[in-house]
Amino acid sequence: MSEQFDLKMRHLTGGVGIDTEELTGKTFPYQFDRSLVDDIDLDAATPGADMNWLEDITLMTEDGVTAVFDRYTNAFLKIYFDIPEGREDEYARKVLVKHLQEGNSYGIWLKHRHAKYPQPELGSWKDDSPIVGDNWRPTEPEGWEPPVGH
Repeated sequence: MSEQFDLKMRHLTGGVGIDTEELTGKTFPYQFDRSLVDDIDLDAATPGADMNWLEDITLMTEDGVTAVFDRYTNAFLKIYFDIPEGREDEYARKVLVKHLQEGNSYGIWLKHRHAKYPQPELGSWKDDSPIVGDNWRPTEPEGWEPPVGH
């Protein structure tokens, strides 16, 4: 069965996952092809001079598949390619950085609507990132009116 079918069936049967594919309904080429992340320079991609945030990024498993945790989305990003032994965390970090640099993190997508102050859309991972959050307004449900006296 196809992976897309499995995701749809899981959703229809009440299964709730915390992986990027289930949240967005998408996968990305760098999840399947190691060569698309081989050239990621982790030192150059690190926000500021602090490498400590990378130490927390390790290869994990979600639903029996290798994955990296994207804390900006609070979800797993599955990795389907073979990872050379001894380089597990390096490739987890490269996949995550690629995901963030390309703006594919669901948490980044939410910034367009919910960022309350001006900030780089892609965070510190990309120098030429557009700014979002410079005109935030609270959302109001359609037809909502404030209570009388407020």
